[in-house]
Amino acid sequence: MILATIRMNISPQKRAEALKILRSIVEENRILPDCLRCQIYEDLQDDNIILYEEMWKSEEEMENHLRSEEYRKVLLVMEMAVSHPEVGFNTFTSSTGIETIEKARRFTYRRGRL
Repeated sequence: MILATIRMNISPQKRAEALKILRSIVEENRILPDCLRCQIYEDLQDDNIILYEEMWKSEEEMENHLRSEEYRKVLLVMEMAVSHPEVGFNTFTSSTGIETIEKARRFTYRRGRL
């Protein structure tokens, strides 16, 4: 799995336009079989910060997406940013869920802590 994230500082004047574009991309990506997740997050402490996130099944599928005409819209939004966007691509070979918390909590409880 590949997690792609883009953190952008968008001016208040461009914010509505940027969100409109990103929302259209999210809707289109969500129906793609190899896109596991596509989300937009807004920072509660800084209204100018938008985080755009995509998760892909494979590097090949993600690279196909990066070359697509659709991805040009993401690049357009990145160009709206008032500073260089923070871009990250993270590869995952495995993931866990609540069981990791449960395992850690059992371990600390045995040692006399909550």
